[in-house]
Amino acid sequence: MNNTEHVRVLILGSGPAGYTAAIYAARANLNPVLYEGIQPGGQLTTTTEIDNFPGYPNGTTGNQLMDDLKQQALRFGTDVRFGIATATDLSQLPLRITIDGEKQIEADALIIATGATARYLGLESEERLKGQGVSACATCDGFFYRGKDVAVVGGGDTACEEATYLAGLCKQVYLVVRKPYLRASKPMQERVLNTPNIEVLFEHTTQEVLGDDKTGVNGVMLLNTSTNQLVRKPIDGFFLAIGHQPNSDLFKPWVDTDEAGYIKTIAGTSKTNVEGVFACGDVQDPHYRQAITAAGSGCRAAIDVERYLGSRNF
Repeated sequence: MNNTEHVRVLILGSGPAGYTAAIYAARANLNPVLYEGIQPGGQLTTTTEIDNFPGYPNGTTGNQLMDDLKQQALRFGTDVRFGIATATDLSQLPLRITIDGEKQIEADALIIATGATARYLGLESEERLKGQGVSACATCDGFFYRGKDVAVVGGGDTACEEATYLAGLCKQVYLVVRKPYLRASKPMQERVLNTPNIEVLFEHTTQEVLGDDKTGVNGVMLLNTSTNQLVRKPIDGFFLAIGHQPNSDLFKPWVDTDEAGYIKTIAGTSKTNVEGVFACGDVQDPHYRQAITAAGSGCRAAIDVERYLGSRNF
């Protein structure tokens, strides 16, 4: 039995970028097929309250926002499916993608919207308290900790940026750095060290995030590696800023990426170096990583695809 299907537009990923691309592509009668991937709804489904997405004056939840986007994509005729891309052959047209190790999809155009995964420390307590005080996005969740004490883990530019951002909202920010120095750029280091309510804890590692499932985070247990002493800090929020891993490995044999693995796109577009392949959302964005910027790039990808297909009479 032939298990190969041909589609005009294939979208991989179901975060704000993927669903927005689907909405625009469907409205343009491109009959998009979208595979939700390993985490339907993307990273936002791990976030509880969202107050900074336009159009929700009273806020919403990550799951509700993603369900709204999904329903809108379905309304215009997007074929939304559960499945995971397991192999790709982007060497020629039509593009070939394997789903779940068995189904073959041939596509005239591919939109990669597979996102990025925040790096975590791997602690059981950290996993248990995700969305209840543990966050990987200060810009997303910092608002909820106004006037409270928080900790940020990391020593690079991202960690320093997040600590500085949180310092403008919170009473006290602890920057937990495992090394005896900051890896961040000199100007960013100076900003952190000159901010009165940021305390940098050099040579400290996180042993456990403290709290329970009902009330959320209420502290963190740290190990001072220079003295081998445990230190407990009372906090309400615990922020990870140790990097993200773009979900791009499947496409690396064909698509150009930067050193960190983010897919490179031609400036001002969603086009990659491969004909017919476009990228949007966090998989190609190492800088902003916001739902609204991901959605905007999804719109751009769909418009680029529409023009691409139209110019080639697919």
